[in-house]
Amino acid sequence: MSNYVFVLDTLKRPLTPCKPSIARKLLNAGKAAVFRWYPFTIILKKEVEANHEPLEMKPDPGSQVTGIALK
Repeated sequence: MSNYVFVLDTLKRPLTPCKPSIARKLLNAGKAAVFRWYPFTIILKKEVEANHEPLEMKPDPGSQVTGIALK
């Protein structure tokens, strides 16, 4: 199972989540900032042209741990 980092554009609209290595590179280059620690979300500092996909974040109830699912 892969971990993903949520990404927001400059207007706080959700973009496609990225892998932690990509997020780390964006943060180290100063192109993004941490928006929220849980769930870990970054916000881009420069405006990008991208198609905004409709994403929904829903709770994923498990027998012992509740997770987060993207739909």
